[in-house]
Amino acid sequence: MIKNIEKKSSGKSAGKVALHIIRIVVSIVFIFSGFVKLVDPLGFTYKIEDYLVAFGGFMENLSGWALPMSIGISTFEMLLGLSLFFQIKLRTTSIFILIFMLVMTPLTLWIAIKNPVTDCGCFGEALVISNWATFYKNIVLLIFILIIIGFSKQFKQIFLTYVECLFFLIFIGSGVGIALYSLRNLPIIDFLPYKTGTNIPEAMYVPEDAPTDKYETTFIYEKDGIQKEFTLENYPKGDSTWKFVDQKTTLISEGYKAPIHNLTMVNDMGDDITEDVIYYPKYTYILIMYDLDKASIEGAIEAQKLYERYKNSSTKFYALTASGDDKVESFRELTGATFPFCKTDPITLKTMVRSNPGLMLIHNGVIEGKWSWRNF
Repeated sequence: MIKNIEKKSSGKSAGKVALHIIRIVVSIVFIFSGFVKLVDPLGFTYKIEDYLVAFGGFMENLSGWALPMSIGISTFEMLLGLSLFFQIKLRTTSIFILIFMLVMTPLTLWIAIKNPVTDCGCFGEALVISNWATFYKNIVLLIFILIIIGFSKQFKQIFLTYVECLFFLIFIGSGVGIALYSLRNLPIIDFLPYKTGTNIPEAMYVPEDAPTDKYETTFIYEKDGIQKEFTLENYPKGDSTWKFVDQKTTLISEGYKAPIHNLTMVNDMGDDITEDVIYYPKYTYILIMYDLDKASIEGAIEAQKLYERYKNSSTKFYALTASGDDKVESFRELTGATFPFCKTDPITLKTMVRSNPGLMLIHNGVIEGKWSWRNF
């Protein structure tokens, strides 16, 4: 009998340990997911905008709310994770997590099937995983939170009620504070490929034996009112009885991509000066303004002062934008800017600096500093 009691006691202890492990795993995922997006609120804002555009219709009109949505969702995730970790209002917290997962799991399934964006952005730039991996991760979390709710009576309240309320306020304040600080300055932790200390030429290097993207091309032909798909190997070449209808190219597997793989700088003469900039042995300031319509006028005026200081020295200065020539001229008239403009892809510019404008200092290809326009 004593052995049976010991076995039951041992079984209960193992069950409690398993429950706490599950609780900690779910809480850490939510804390991590919320935190890495809070330190880069603009990055998650861009991702939300991509989603809203992909949804189209009424949802696309909500793009103006993307930034507050970014901060709100990220803060809510971190709040749920911290509350679950410290067992604060555990059953209520678990139910909110369940509701959150019941919304996100079908959404990530749709994203995995339709693939409107290349990655879900659930872990910001800190950890990029595929859309299908995101969906499977959500299934596991959904199962875990159901287990926690089912055995919620096994968890005991640790803190007094008024202390729990205080923790709630601290968690929310911390989340919003981190986001606003990172928004006003730059992300307090930079997960982007253009972080300070990065050697740009090395980050752009692609090994000779690196795997390349593999595509499958499918041809659609029609005969006697019936359409049929063919591959490159068996399409009816030279057979006039088949009429060509359409062609589809599908990415089968992605090849190696260098951390920095899409950087180009084209000056107003149409010349690609990328190598001239990244291999310049002295200092180069790069002013980044992905959209001149949204760029800070005050920041541009401060940048002009910096340009005036260095324009007769060996230090070079370029402004990068994705805006057209007409907008560049209008911007010059508005701000008095005389520094040279170059054209770059807008996604690249958003990745280089989370500020508009933002400033980057390069020395011999190495990024030595990055600043928001508020810190010029």
